[in-house]
Amino acid sequence: MRRIAFPQVGAEPEGTPPRLTRFAWLSIAAAVLTIALKSEAYLLTGSVGLLSDAAESLVNLVAAVVALIALHVAARPADEKHNFGHGKAEYFSAGVEGLMIFVAAGFILVSSVQRFLHPTELESIGLGLAISTVASVVNGAVGVLLLRVGAAHRSVTLTADGKHLLTDVWTSVGVIVGVLLVGLTGWQRLDPIVAAIVGVNILVTGFRLVSQSVTSLLGAAMPAGDLAQVNAVLDDMRTAEIDFTGVRTRESGRHRFVSLTVLVPANWTVEQGHTLADDVEVAIAKNLPDTDVQTHLEPRRGL
Repeated sequence: MRRIAFPQVGAEPEGTPPRLTRFAWLSIAAAVLTIALKSEAYLLTGSVGLLSDAAESLVNLVAAVVALIALHVAARPADEKHNFGHGKAEYFSAGVEGLMIFVAAGFILVSSVQRFLHPTELESIGLGLAISTVASVVNGAVGVLLLRVGAAHRSVTLTADGKHLLTDVWTSVGVIVGVLLVGLTGWQRLDPIVAAIVGVNILVTGFRLVSQSVTSLLGAAMPAGDLAQVNAVLDDMRTAEIDFTGVRTRESGRHRFVSLTVLVPANWTVEQGHTLADDVEVAIAKNLPDTDVQTHLEPRRGL
């Protein structure tokens, strides 16, 4: 069994971890700011919908701190105890974020039921909604940025954080509309109804995050698109003499792992087989950065 890392797992250019972790710091700053804004909006209006929105921002803060820790751990190079690096630390972050969403959803649902049974008059609706809108714009901008950076660097942590922030934006939009309708119609129970809908919505988001992280921790294969690129490389190198079999893949955070068997004529020299294996490994790794490629040579009988 031969192995090549192109680039080598954990051997990223110096400065890569800070480049990613600074976005986690940005997420933390955004969470602190939105907590302050949404809490003020709640205190002004007394809306349980706005309170639920503030609660989700508190979850955002906890998730961002966990994400920062996960990115630091995932950036560590491979060592004697972790031969394939620490990339799976990012899946724990996504899972924790999903679990924190469950906590927020539970709090929101309990609060909405209590407010539905005991409705109260809302105050300073206009100013409260204006403040909440500013907080939503901040979350939206940071969420879009995190999704872009997460996709560019294949960071599960930043992608999950970005999705959570954008979910928070839609949550805020729903809350703002609900509170606005309360002000227009005077129907106070609409506020807790909107909050309950928000709670159910983020429960779904939390379930998706947890299920995705669990699947990845169990050693999920690479996405179909990545596998198609591997097969395309092999198809280009396949000839009447050369064939490939036993392709297996898995992901660990932003790192990918591919193993396969290279079939060559039985009369080839060791040097010929070695050269071909190198070419296969480098070709796959060039098409899929952060990929560790392992090959195994076997003779093709009858050639």
